Amino acid sequence: MTETGSNIQSKLLPIALLVFVILIWWFVSWINLFPGFAFPSPGDVVSGFIEEATSGRLFNDTVASLFRVTTGFTLAVVFGVPLGLWMGVQPAARDTLLPSINFFRNLSPLAWIPFAILWFGIGDAPAIFLIFMAAFFPIVLATLAAVANIPAVYFKVGKDYGMKNREMLKEITFPAIAPQVITALRVTAGLSWLVVVAAEMIAGRDGLGFAIWDARNGLRMDLLVSGMIVIGVIGVILDRILVELTKIPSVRWGYER
Repeated sequence: MTETGSNIQSKLLPIALLVFVILIWWFVSWINLFPGFAFPSPGDVVSGFIEEATSGRLFNDTVASLFRVTTGFTLAVVFGVPLGLWMGVQPAARDTLLPSINFFRNLSPLAWIPFAILWFGIGDAPAIFLIFMAAFFPIVLATLAAVANIPAVYFKVGKDYGMKNREMLKEITFPAIAPQVITALRVTAGLSWLVVVAAEMIAGRDGLGFAIWDARNGLRMDLLVSGMIVIGVIGVILDRILVELTKIPSVRWGYER
């Protein structure tokens, strides 16, 4: 198969699968396998989506959720990557901090919800805190592991070429750890998106998570499913944005080494 044919097939197969899933969904709703209020049809969901979009609520909820995810995730990256780098090159720091990092990484972010509400009240702050707690520790560990896996010969060659610490950080360390770190960012971005929905259900007054909870309380399963679809689509878009980081020329070296 030619490269062009392979590219066309890679694009058509997901579309075909999506159409197949929608047909199965429509068929199950048509034969009334489940009660209509518990299993909305594709048409009901489209109508609910249009209702939410035209009212402006969908846009406002999406913006609120994206703000919280972006802020919490960015803070986790800003603090997590440098800490992971430092632990990777400082054995004493690694031995001291690693047990605590592993301990908190294994705690469910949702376990912090009561404290988040008590400390920050209702609104943006508790959701941002929960997202930070969900993303920070995996990012630290991924960065630490990536630094530890860099072959020592790379740094030896860098020294032979007269590179200073800052140059080796830019030309060797960052490109070498980029594949593992980007993979961790993709995973934690998805985790952050899950956490914000749960946080908004309990500690929010708006956002997609709150909209889903509100739809559930009102038995509007059509609105609930439309919210789920929006969340999934945005999650895919965020993942694709992070994938674009792998196309940066200096990052490609880390993949090809």
